[in-house]
Amino acid sequence: MNGISLIRPIRLTDLDRLCELAQDSGPGFTSLPGNRELLETKIRASESAFNQAQADPLGNSYLFVMESPTDNKVVGVCGIEAAVGRREPFYHYRLGTVVHASRELGVHNSFQTLYLCNDYTGCTEVCTLYLDPQYRKDNNGGLLSRCRFLFLAQFKERFPGKVIAEMRGVSDAQGRSAFWDGLGQHFFSMEFSEADYLTGIGNKVFIAELMPKHSIYIHLLPEAARRVIGEVHEQTVPARKLLESEGFRYEEYIDIFDAGPTLACELKDIRAVRKSAYVKVHIGPYQHHATTFLISNTSLKNFRCTAAQIAPSEGRITLTAELAHLLMVSEGDKVRVVPLKSRTRS
Repeated sequence: MNGISLIRPIRLTDLDRLCELAQDSGPGFTSLPGNRELLETKIRASESAFNQAQADPLGNSYLFVMESPTDNKVVGVCGIEAAVGRREPFYHYRLGTVVHASRELGVHNSFQTLYLCNDYTGCTEVCTLYLDPQYRKDNNGGLLSRCRFLFLAQFKERFPGKVIAEMRGVSDAQGRSAFWDGLGQHFFSMEFSEADYLTGIGNKVFIAELMPKHSIYIHLLPEAARRVIGEVHEQTVPARKLLESEGFRYEEYIDIFDAGPTLACELKDIRAVRKSAYVKVHIGPYQHHATTFLISNTSLKNFRCTAAQIAPSEGRITLTAELAHLLMVSEGDKVRVVPLKSRTRS
């Protein structure tokens, strides 16, 4: 039972480590900017959210961290925005099609377009997912990402019906985006890294002020920019596959800066939400099982989640005293469980 990573709400004492993770995440990671003051504000907002008996109608922000099993070091972070776009505009490009036709000339042409929109306003967003590269093993990535789904399942009343995830788009080793170079820079007159940083610190007014208000014809963009539309950064491929295994799908919406895809799924249709169930805790010796399960307590303020090869049976699950202590549960308490991974691709 040694070596169990644990998910818990972030605390202000995690600020130094969060700054390090933000620095390591590199360019293009809008929700984790390298700004200590802003990160402190994010942590304080999250602490407030976990302490509120009633959710804010405008939406709360929740941040979780992963602790390593050996030294309790924070090695990863992930988040949930309960309702995007209610405090400030939330922009996307929507891919569409326009037809130009002339019966007289016998010409019929279809063109793909990009249109600036706020269609996902009010949706819940799973975001800010970053794991220290040294810990990208032993199901840590799956635990860090999917722990949010057990939290969503436990506190459904705090979240709207649809959940989205913005995927990091393609950029090179220097942080340059071909999509930005082909489109955004012509309207913003700044580097991709600067625009991305301004968005990350919450300064989004300039988007509405400077972005074109009419449809953009994709075929007029440079070929390099067209090629990356809806594609993800190479480091984001595993995260996309994980979300797709949970039921998320690409709905033809992309990020306005790097053209990364936005995936979406109704809350009730997320695999880990739909298949999770309550079982009662029994304290006893470790009982190994071939399948790894996500296990979380039912507390808001003291939410805890982990992954272990322990299976529920007949409405209960046997946890060691050590694991029960980590999850902050006792004999007879309820926990929520679900297999860590889908057994099928459906």
